[in-house]
Amino acid sequence: MNKLHIKAFTIACGITWGLAMLFLAWVSSFGWGIRDVSVISGLYLGYAPTFLGGIVGALWGFVDGAIGGFLLSYFYNLLLKKFKKK
Repeated sequence: MNKLHIKAFTIACGITWGLAMLFLAWVSSFGWGIRDVSVISGLYLGYAPTFLGGIVGALWGFVDGAIGGFLLSYFYNLLLKKFKKK
């Protein structure tokens, strides 16, 4: 098994989650997924089913996804080193 490149995985998770938040906000401006946006807006200040709210959500999503990606890849590599068969 190979180690994860922490920086690349962090950025990839941040971009993916940011785009997901942007897409969800813009789609919910047409009436789909409004309940999901209202739940997430309790965590992401300024997130709303609008064009600008989608941009704000994308920024929050990038930060949130990057933190999650960093933690996931860091602990994966740590556990991989610990349990790797020699």
